[in-house]
Amino acid sequence: MSGPLGFLGQSPFVDYLGIKLVLAEDGKSEIALPLGPHHLNSWDVAHGGVTMTLLDIALACAARSLAEPETGLVTIEMKTNFMQPGTGSLRALGRVLHRTTTMAYCEGEVLDEQDRLIAKALGTFKYMRGLAVNRRVVRQRTRPAEPFVALDKSSS
Repeated sequence: MSGPLGFLGQSPFVDYLGIKLVLAEDGKSEIALPLGPHHLNSWDVAHGGVTMTLLDIALACAARSLAEPETGLVTIEMKTNFMQPGTGSLRALGRVLHRTTTMAYCEGEVLDEQDRLIAKALGTFKYMRGLAVNRRVVRQRTRPAEPFVALDKSSS
């Protein structure tokens, strides 16, 4: 899909950031984000929270690509190492290293337009069909079905 990440459900935060899905299949993912002024910190580089969000979503997309459509995910833990500041357009790659019935162990990285390593992460995700919130079980919001149209990598 050429819009926000319908693959992961409806997330106003992801929509606000403008993250685009490039690939999510067979335990691998790629997402893209051209940085805008609202993504930057006081140094005029990608805010660390934006970089970590890219990693969280890329890893989750990789894990979600191996799950049934009605199955959601929650992040259990994620460790991030920052290598250098991110500028311009960023892309995040995610891979599933190991999967069980209920968990996925993933790794990923954020790269800049010159394929320089910006950050690296390892994360653990739990597969869920519902989430207990304030003593009630809620289901993940979903988007209307959209056909998957991969972004042209040469235009990002």
